[in-house]
Amino acid sequence: MSEKKLKLSKDEIRKLIEPIGSGFASDKITIVGLPVGYMYREEPEFEEDSGWRFFSGTEDQEYVDNPDNIMIYDVNTIANYDPAIIAYLHLKVDSELERVNDDTFKMR
Repeated sequence: MSEKKLKLSKDEIRKLIEPIGSGFASDKITIVGLPVGYMYREEPEFEEDSGWRFFSGTEDQEYVDNPDNIMIYDVNTIANYDPAIIAYLHLKVDSELERVNDDTFKMR
């Protein structure tokens, strides 16, 4: 598989949050450039895992089931793609949110 062409270059990523670890994100966010439309936090799967999972909300089950469409990123990287998530990153495991407008999410 060839290397993915991310929407933001390494030089465009700024430190927006203190380190909290990594999370899984859909290519619809990091390659296509769609905003986060759905995010949830589950029990971490490995030591550096924050438990956060980020999706645009446009992915169907077939897309999500393909591991080539999901990658692990530092949560700060995803915050650079969509700074609206920053206000919610303090939420605990089992939090599940969906976007309601440009900068607001609501609990599901």
